[in-house]
This record gives sequence, structure tokens and C-alpha cells, in this order.
Amino acid sequence: MAQFVVTPWDVKGDIDYDKLIKEFGLSPLGPLPDVFTENLLFRRRKVFAHRDFPKILMRIKDKKPFVMMTGLMPSGKFHIGHAILAQQMIYYQKLGAKLYIAIADIEVLLARGQSLEESRKVAVEEYLLNYIALGLKPENCEIYFQSERSQDATKANAYYRLQNTLANHATFNEFKAVYGEITPGKMMASLLQAADMLHPMLPEFEGPIPVVVPVGTDQDPHLRLARDMAKRAKAYKFDTLASTYHLFVPGLGSGKMSSSEKNSYIALTDDPKTVKKKVNKYAFSGGKDTVEEHREKGGDPDVDVAYQYLTFFEEDDDKLEQLYQDYKTGKLLSGELKAILIKKLNAFLAEHQKKRTAAKKQLKKYL
Repeated sequence: MAQFVVTPWDVKGDIDYDKLIKEFGLSPLGPLPDVFTENLLFRRRKVFAHRDFPKILMRIKDKKPFVMMTGLMPSGKFHIGHAILAQQMIYYQKLGAKLYIAIADIEVLLARGQSLEESRKVAVEEYLLNYIALGLKPENCEIYFQSERSQDATKANAYYRLQNTLANHATFNEFKAVYGEITPGKMMASLLQAADMLHPMLPEFEGPIPVVVPVGTDQDPHLRLARDMAKRAKAYKFDTLASTYHLFVPGLGSGKMSSSEKNSYIALTDDPKTVKKKVNKYAFSGGKDTVEEHREKGGDPDVDVAYQYLTFFEEDDDKLEQLYQDYKTGKLLSGELKAILIKKLNAFLAEHQKKRTAAKKQLKKYL
């Protein structure tokens, strides 16, 4: 396995998830209640690890309230990698969760210099419209900007007070140990992220309630720091944050899909011609160099990007297994596998883009 890097600001290389579990002190995700088999991401173990998730499972079993908190970075195109987290959000909403969704406009300002105005535009046009089209409901859902938590002064004051109070429960050395290279901007952003994760438990919001935060492993440093600060902030009596960890959707070439590399992703606004071109030209193939060699030795579906994408989009488990075996034995060629993916993606995107257009009329319900 080649060397890899996983930090909140950089993901590259071939990810060894077993090694990440050990290094970060995560727990592998064990057997789940039957209701989770309805969701492709849980059924296929795309969500693979956790911290303190059993207490959330108990809330679901007992039909008691809980919060799912997440955030979005309003920069770049919304792509199929982002859709994976959105699908988890929507599934938790179906299971009874109250959703808190933070738009990290302050973090983008501090980390990338993007204006608040530009972040608002990107958040609405790229993220919120796609969330709604994917099935997000306005009920039991609270979406807010970090720069403008609430028009209710009592709530806004509680949120920003918490951010400032948390600064008293972490040291510079701790920030450096968690993040490596650290700047005042990154410190401010991480404190605000901790407030995002913890503030649903404040009396001004939901009060004492379990909170689960679904993330990729690159965001785990934020979780670790927030959990540690919460333990020290005795005046608040926070419940320990729970979290789940999902696999990264690979970029078309390799590594994690990234909005900053336009040829690494499929955007949810891409047209059929663009999808076909990107998949055929950039999707890494696990096939052999020649048709003859591929027929004889077979391909490697475990590294083939077209097959990996199908594990996220082909709902039929039996059909997916057949594709795996056909490709591995050489019965199915790389170009044929790509054609299957292109057809699947374009069918999904055609329906999604109709819903996205309709979602524009519903925006006011969410903001």
C-alpha cells in the first residue's frame, strides 16, 4: 500500500482504512438493526467505523429524539462524493433525527479567502438545491450560516458564547498535535466547528440530546478536539458526541474526489455528454492492456473506478456481484463496464436535474 495522507485539509494516496481505524482509535461498525439494510451505504459498509454510535441506535430503536449534525464547505461544484453524505443526512431524517446543517462560510473565509457573499451563493445554488432534489425535507431541519447563526438573539448569543468559551478548554500545543501545521485562522475555524457540533445540546436549542456527526475520516481531528473540549467544559454537561465514518468516493483518476480538480469528479449538474467524456477519458481502469490479455486474465474491479462508482449507484446487490465476477474473469471488458456506469449515472442525473429545477421554488422553506 502506497503512503497516504489524511488531514482535514488534504487527502491523497491509497487509503488504508484498517490502518486509519487503528491510528485514529475508531471502532469498526458492527451488526446494525434490520432497518439499516434499506440504505445502500450502510448495507454495503460504505459507512465502516464509528465512535459511540450504539447510543444513537438505541434512540432509533426506542423512537426517541436525537440530532444528526453536519456541515458543508460552500466552495466548488457539488459532486457525487458530496451526494454520499447528503444521502446519509436524508436517511437519518427518515429515521427520526432532527438535522442541523452548518454552512461553513466563516471557515471558507479563513482557510481560502472566499467572501461571505460568494459562499452564500455557492451554498444555495450548489448545495441546498441538490440536497432538496435528493430528498431533504424542511421539517425537523435547521440550516444556518456560521456567520449568521440565528435571527433569534438568545440562540445566536448562546452559539457564539460557546465558541469563545471553548477556547478556554484547549491549548495551542493540543491544536498543533491534532492538526500539525496550525494558524490562527485554522484555530478559529476548529473552535467554530466544535460549537457547530455541540450547540444542539444547549438549552437554547434542543437541550440534553445525543448528537451524531457523520464524516469522512479526514474530519476526525475536528471530532476528537470537540469531544475533548466538551469533557473539560464542565459547566455545560455535554453528552459525548457520536460519529460515523464513511469511505471516500474515489476521484476519476485516483485519490479522493475533489471539487478543486474538475477532471476528478462527476458533478450533479453535468450533462450526458460531459459524463461520458469524463468517464471514458479519466476513470482509472482495472483492465488489462489488451483485449486478449483481459479475456485471459480478467480485470481488477477492486481498483477499477467505474466498478467502484457502481457500488454507490447500482441498488441491485445480485447484479452488482455479477458485474464483479464478469469483470474479474474477463467476460466483461473495461469499456463495457464504463458504458454500464455512464448509462446508470446519466439516468440518475436526468431525474435528479428535473428535481433540482423544481427545488428552486422550495428554497424559502429551508432558509
